[in-house]
Amino acid sequence: MAAVGYGAAVRSTPSGAVPASLVPHPREELFSALVVDDHPLLREAIASRLASMGAGTVHEAASVAGARTHALASGPCDLAVLDLALPDGSGLDLLCELRSQGWQRIVVLASSDEPGAVRSAFQAGAQAYLLKSASPAMVTDGVRRVLEGEVYADTGVAPMHASGTRVTGTDNTPQELSAREVEVLQLVADGQSNKEIGDTLSLSALTVKSHLSRIGRKLGTGDRAQMVALAMRGGVIR
Repeated sequence: MAAVGYGAAVRSTPSGAVPASLVPHPREELFSALVVDDHPLLREAIASRLASMGAGTVHEAASVAGARTHALASGPCDLAVLDLALPDGSGLDLLCELRSQGWQRIVVLASSDEPGAVRSAFQAGAQAYLLKSASPAMVTDGVRRVLEGEVYADTGVAPMHASGTRVTGTDNTPQELSAREVEVLQLVADGQSNKEIGDTLSLSALTVKSHLSRIGRKLGTGDRAQMVALAMRGGVIR
């Protein structure tokens, strides 16, 4: 994504030179987006919010067919926000199609908070799952975090914490995570540092590091973001 910048150029006027800082500049596009929802007011509200966040181009579609048309015409955008319940097909199938076409950042904005729906969305490749009942601030935060490469789930989506929870690692082998490891991963997903996690769970930072090492071995990756993504897609954490 391009950074917003302002040049030091001077624009001439009949009365003389005016510093560029006093002349309105067109905003540079930070990202492009596609919004797919069959409710016009909600779709327009999301498009408007994305524009306020820096989206220079926002395509809108009310159906799977419309989304496919835009995707074919524009190629992958930087972000897609889509509903799962569309009038002419499954939003989940559309999500899979977009992922196969190279779309990297996909946010699901849905009405359902059913664990199965959440799990299916993450397994299909979504980076975030937001509820339509979410506050505008939460939607903004979720989109921002996805644009920064993170994985996000609405706080209204109940986490599925359980001892002995199994999650598929990068080698596609299910691995069992302990209840404590799930707790640590959830706090990592919440953006906490090792020290903050230790303070929350009454553990030393070294013990937290040891837990993360074991989680990394089980999931086949030492990257914190990838561990979180795998756990979210497996429905282990929210």
